[in-house]
Amino acid sequence: MHNLSDPIISINGLGPKAQEKLNNIGIYNLEHLLFHLPLRYQNKTKFTSLDDAQVGTEILVQLTIDRLEEVATRQRQLLCYLSDENNRTLLLRFFHFNQYHKQQLVRGDIIQCFGEVKIGRDGLEIHHPEYRLISKGQSNLLETTLSPVYPLTGNIHQAQLKKWINTALETLKKTSLSDNFENLAKNSMPSLKQALETLHHPKEGENLDQIAEFRHISQQRLIIEELCAHQLSLLKLKHERKSKISNIFKISKSLPKQLSKNIGFELTGAQQRCIDEINLDLSSCHPMLRLLQGDVGSGKTIVAVFACLQAVENGFQAAVMAPTEILASQHLHGFSNYFEPLGIEVAFLTGSQNTAERAQQLNAIQSGKAQVVIGTHALFQESVEFNQLGLVVIDEQHKFGVHQRLSLAQKAHNTPHQLVMTATPIPRSLTMSAYADLDSSIIDELPPGRTPVKTIALSNERKDEVVEKIKQVCKDSNQVYWVCTLIEESEVLRAESATNTHQYLQESLPTLIVVLIHGRMNKDEKSEIMKKFSKGEIDVLVATTVIEVGVNVPNASLMVIENSERLGLAQLHQLRGRVGRGADASICILMYQTPLSANATERLDILRQTNDGFKIANKDLKLRGPGEILGTQQTGIANMKIANIVRDGYLLKQVRFYSEQFLKLDEGKQYALIMRWVSDDKTQYANT
Repeated sequence: MHNLSDPIISINGLGPKAQEKLNNIGIYNLEHLLFHLPLRYQNKTKFTSLDDAQVGTEILVQLTIDRLEEVATRQRQLLCYLSDENNRTLLLRFFHFNQYHKQQLVRGDIIQCFGEVKIGRDGLEIHHPEYRLISKGQSNLLETTLSPVYPLTGNIHQAQLKKWINTALETLKKTSLSDNFENLAKNSMPSLKQALETLHHPKEGENLDQIAEFRHISQQRLIIEELCAHQLSLLKLKHERKSKISNIFKISKSLPKQLSKNIGFELTGAQQRCIDEINLDLSSCHPMLRLLQGDVGSGKTIVAVFACLQAVENGFQAAVMAPTEILASQHLHGFSNYFEPLGIEVAFLTGSQNTAERAQQLNAIQSGKAQVVIGTHALFQESVEFNQLGLVVIDEQHKFGVHQRLSLAQKAHNTPHQLVMTATPIPRSLTMSAYADLDSSIIDELPPGRTPVKTIALSNERKDEVVEKIKQVCKDSNQVYWVCTLIEESEVLRAESATNTHQYLQESLPTLIVVLIHGRMNKDEKSEIMKKFSKGEIDVLVATTVIEVGVNVPNASLMVIENSERLGLAQLHQLRGRVGRGADASICILMYQTPLSANATERLDILRQTNDGFKIANKDLKLRGPGEILGTQQTGIANMKIANIVRDGYLLKQVRFYSEQFLKLDEGKQYALIMRWVSDDKTQYANT
């Protein structure tokens, strides 16, 4: 007799090759087979009369074989003509057959067959049906429950997988399965055993529409448990972090008051609220881990600056890490403008610095002379030693893996406070699921005086009109971004390369200064170009998406994005955020290659309709799914067994409730829940 913990190789007829293929999709034992759920179902619970047969539906029939015919068309075919007692007919068409096959099908025999009804030249047909010859004593196709159709892997056949899963289901009937929700759910949901049995073999009369929409109570039972397992793993991290001791910052008003006098603008209510939330965390003995969200241009940087001031006032260093050298350089410029008048020393560290420059910066960091350190991934390299690291600020956090973030945090004597920022607003459902270990602050208003960017979509064929618009914008002493999606020509993508576009615009705009910038240039070249563009010495900057984040040129009032249909919504919104930073009305032109797909049309339409980053993020989540949006942060959320964060967001309140309940239970029960659903290849974010 089998146990659910038995390895799958113990199943009769399942060999090493099949074992390897199933292991590749996370199936190692019989219990794992139970959670490999059907894609859809076939109804073989009753026979359908030919009168009721509808084209495009799957039916089960029991008929008599009238005759057999082999036709020599371009591809040999075997035709088997069937009829019922009222002489209504059905044709079975086989494109692959052999001599044995032909000999089996005998005139006058009773045959049961199942398949999709098609319409042929002479009436109803089924191609390559599943069939049984009842006259020859073969087993009946008629079943008491709906028949599952499972997702396959490798060259494993449906019949094999069904047989193995049925072995697991038979074992389930005879043994117990630990039910994590047995006491928590209090009979408001089916047991785990009932839910699995229903989903593998729904009885006739079960609500198949609900099952197709993943709204059936048995599916909800499993979805809630899976989401709960993922959230619990993150909440455990949060509780573990809250139990650690960090440096308590005494919140000071001295430097913040001086900064407020110097910055020349009033903070928005949302910015001040976020600063207060951060200060509350910093004054706690437990390490802060807070996610700061804000739309493009909402002013996250100044909030981070105020956080750094508290670290400095308390005698600690603050580290600010950005994903690219351009963004790190932008932060160096911005933070230095705020800090230098206050006498705060800033160090800068990137991977492309020469040995002497790097040694000088490393010495300033190690000695503590550098109170704020700004840089890229280079900050968490082994050679970097901080004197007294108290605060870590991560910008564009989704571009960093969790381990990278932790490598930097581990350079402190005590666990440092961490502030992670994103300019890509994250939908609430994702924040609750993927970032359950973080506290969240949202800047939900833009600084006064910002005018919404007008967005229009134009075909690439109207490039000449866009050139005329550039002339007009530059005549008014404003500047232009022209963004290309590729550096070099590609026939496959039919996208203009940045180098060709640069040449075209130089020829079309001979009186203007048109300069090219892209990711393959060295740091000094890029920095020099960005300095000139910021000073207004360049009229048109032709760029790849290296300018997606961090570039702040208030005088730029027009952005042209070529082949915009190739970029995701969030990226387009980020790019659009590079204009509209000054007082003048700004325009973003989304150029596209015709014909547009329905998905691309939908994406461009939403950008034309709204500048609200949170609405755009929600749409992006629906169109692309969580994997794309989360980047390197949490792969597990995107690859769940049954749950789908977009589709199942309405269940998150229940998930949160049960997750909190699980935190009150003993470690063994918590671990059992997590290990059932969060497999080894998905625990990077749960085990850090």
